[in-house]
Amino acid sequence: MPLMQLLVALIVVGVLLWLVNNYIPMAGSIKSILNAVVVIVVVLWLLRAFGILGSLSNIRIGS
Repeated sequence: MPLMQLLVALIVVGVLLWLVNNYIPMAGSIKSILNAVVVIVVVLWLLRAFGILGSLSNIRIGS
């Protein structure tokens, strides 16, 4: 994935999350859970985009 597409996708996700946090009324606990889920998904997506997560799936534990 080209770096420019990666940056555009991160900016779009960030702006969408900011819009949801500022303009959709919801409880603070739900908002923090939503933020945590989005951050975890973005981190996993970045790890897969850079090829780190794919190499971790080859590791076997046990027999």
